[in-house]
Amino acid sequence: MSSPALEEVTTPVTENLAQGAVDLRFEDIDADSLAVAKQCLIDWFAVTLAGAAEPLTTMLAAEAEEEGGQPRATLIGSAAKGSLAQACLVNGSASHALDYDDVARAMGGHPTAQVGAAVLAMAEDMGASGRDLVTAFVAGYETECHVGSLVSPSHYRKGFHATATVGCFGAAAGVGRLLGLDGEAMARALGIAGTQAAGLKSQFGTMCKPLHAGKAAGNGLLAARMAKRGFTSRPDILEVSQGFADTQSDDLSIERAMQTPPRGLYVRENLFKFHAACYMTHSSIEILSDLRDEAQLTPDQIDTVELSVDPGSLAVCNIQEPDTGLEAKFSLRQTAAFALAGVDTASIENFSDANAQAPHLVDLRRKVNVTGDGGPASLASAVINLHDGQTLERSFDVGVPAEDVAAQGLKIDAKFRSLVVPLLGQETAEALLADLHNLENLDNTGRLLGHVADWHAG
Repeated sequence: MSSPALEEVTTPVTENLAQGAVDLRFEDIDADSLAVAKQCLIDWFAVTLAGAAEPLTTMLAAEAEEEGGQPRATLIGSAAKGSLAQACLVNGSASHALDYDDVARAMGGHPTAQVGAAVLAMAEDMGASGRDLVTAFVAGYETECHVGSLVSPSHYRKGFHATATVGCFGAAAGVGRLLGLDGEAMARALGIAGTQAAGLKSQFGTMCKPLHAGKAAGNGLLAARMAKRGFTSRPDILEVSQGFADTQSDDLSIERAMQTPPRGLYVRENLFKFHAACYMTHSSIEILSDLRDEAQLTPDQIDTVELSVDPGSLAVCNIQEPDTGLEAKFSLRQTAAFALAGVDTASIENFSDANAQAPHLVDLRRKVNVTGDGGPASLASAVINLHDGQTLERSFDVGVPAEDVAAQGLKIDAKFRSLVVPLLGQETAEALLADLHNLENLDNTGRLLGHVADWHAG
């Protein structure tokens, strides 16, 4: 179905989403959605702490230190505090530095990196309660998913990185909710965010991809704070001619944007990463790991591997001959080789330049042929042809939200401990995790950042 002509759009999309963010109350968040929202923030701290030592993060932190400014918010991994904008840039980029952060299908990108960075910086500065923080986070999360639904799927296909573009609306809504903006001011905040929305998929595999999340956090924070000061903007930036949807999408869908998620809130549908690579590689990793284990395969038994994925994945994560660990995260062939060789893809350390260039893994990845078949974005199918003539086949889709929220929480806690304990030590890591589990009962969420304030990356 073609998108409606802009002159025919009468639904005030921006104003409706703005009012929705303003009206959300903590009591509106059901138990499962609250549990998943806290899992998102647990995951955020895990991947942000782990990403704080990455060169791109330390460069941004060094720039912030050299720039100076009023020390109001924690720069994770740095001994010094920075301004709110600096915290958004550094922490938001760190959270996406390892490409190990969560995914939202409705948004078409990574939902928590930028919203988490923005609301945590603002909440720390304000001394906001845990209830206010989690409500602001959910408000931001829901907003970016509705905006993503408005412009999908062509927005991403055209080359825009939704984490950056759509994400700045989420950050603006989250901070705006903390600041107590009314509907009119929130609509202006979304307008200010929308005119800053930028981020190109051509930068995948470089330091600019994580930078997108940091910029989105900072852009959203600026938008909300300026709206509170009375800064003017169009209140219809999403649907207006030459606005966000008109310039960045061919698929404006008011119906998609306004629909209620299947289980009430989009945050309930959140998808977490348990492999330290691009999400579009995860289904194939799961398939090949399972087949390897079940058949007790060794690489020398394998003749060829036929991997079938969504065509859109070929433009994102199909680097044929990666030379670096970062490029390996965006290589279906390399991650397939890891899975078939038994390399632990949950381990950040395994995505190294050495493994990308290891002869036995290079030989194995060259047995893998990747094609696009037009299936769902996260569905993958694999056929392993063995030298003895046997064929092993399977399909899997990691893009299905967990039914058992409690079981998912145990996996998130395990991921948190694996990443954070080596950095903060057992006692501090467990204290931070306990506060995150008890988030809705905290009087001051500055306590969360207090656990990491004295930790210095590297």
